[in-house]
Amino acid sequence: MSGMFGPFERMIAGRYLRASRGERFVSVIAGFSLVGIALGVATLIIVMSVMNGFRIELMSRILGLNGHLGVYGAGATISDFDAMAGRIRALPGVVSAVPIVEGQVLLTSDHGGAIGGFVRGIREADLKAMRVVGGTIREGTLDHFQGDDAIAIGTGLAQRFNLRVGQKLTLVSPEGSATAFGTIPRIRAYSVAAVFQVGVAEYDTNFVFLPLDAAQVFFRTPDAVTQIEVMVADPDRVFGVNREIRAAFPDTPLRVLDWQQANNSLMSAVEVERNVMFLILTLIILVAAFNIVSSLIMMVKDKTKDIAVLRTLGAARGSVLRIFLMCGAAVGVAGTLAGAALGILFCLNIETIRGALEHLTGTNLFNAEVYFLERLPAVIDWRQVLQVIFMALGLSLLATLYPSWRAARTDPVEALRHE
Repeated sequence: MSGMFGPFERMIAGRYLRASRGERFVSVIAGFSLVGIALGVATLIIVMSVMNGFRIELMSRILGLNGHLGVYGAGATISDFDAMAGRIRALPGVVSAVPIVEGQVLLTSDHGGAIGGFVRGIREADLKAMRVVGGTIREGTLDHFQGDDAIAIGTGLAQRFNLRVGQKLTLVSPEGSATAFGTIPRIRAYSVAAVFQVGVAEYDTNFVFLPLDAAQVFFRTPDAVTQIEVMVADPDRVFGVNREIRAAFPDTPLRVLDWQQANNSLMSAVEVERNVMFLILTLIILVAAFNIVSSLIMMVKDKTKDIAVLRTLGAARGSVLRIFLMCGAAVGVAGTLAGAALGILFCLNIETIRGALEHLTGTNLFNAEVYFLERLPAVIDWRQVLQVIFMALGLSLLATLYPSWRAARTDPVEALRHE
């Protein structure tokens, strides 16, 4: 900095930034420019961090419940599922392979009401190993998740039907039983053994788990499952595991669906929204940069006489250029650093701030049923923070070039002639 800008230039730039009595208006515009850049940088960091947190939280919970790959048979079910699951577990990169029976049902209770739900039949040990469920039990225990009468439900469903451990939840299958009097829906009541809380409102309200044997009886798939759910060590390398699974069963027609294919629309929507928000919020910084242009142009107009005197005393055009570059850069650097600090502090305390705002306004600012998550996540990506800082500094520097060039091109003879 000292190599590019000499003490004389720094002194003059500092005096110009400290507005005198008749130059308050220029100082106010420069202040608005600083505040605008700070707010733009802070808002961009906050929004991008929240978008990162939302994506990470959502995908970790979705993948924790649904697995990274689903292996389906050519028909509706897979018969030799234990042997197939064992061979899949032996493949490199595979963490687990869990046989599952799943299907859609209508959920009702003695307390009234009915909603559509999704049933998953799974073994007790496999459900306990599923951290997103087994590690979030809020009531009851999975030790009783066995036999043909147990069911595990989410906290949202328990609240909706006012259910506690030991009470009954009724499942109605859309595929009924054919009788002489027509098709009669299959209905079965199960006792709640455990209540879990995944943290995603959709899953806590609509997903229920049955023991594998009970699900096979209810859905009439004896000695068969509907899919094998596979977890891998690296979710970003599911394509390689997909090929390995297909190669391990060359004579068996299989359909393998990975998490990227299953959630393609959701991931695309989150990515598009993040990019659009980045572009929109960048405009705030761009507007603030234009304020720097206007404030510097007005400063150049006010300092025309001073510029002419400096040029007459021997100051080179480069010195004048650097003086006004420093004036604009000071506003940009101060605004960028203040905005970065504000944005980082906001992200680190975002839940506290949200709670305070909800307490003051008396409203729910983050509805879990709308946003899928029960807390507002914010994950700071320091590479993105650096990108925002460098972008703001770059725009601020570009905004100072034209006014500084205008100042350096001032003709001292013409300027003093009109004084």
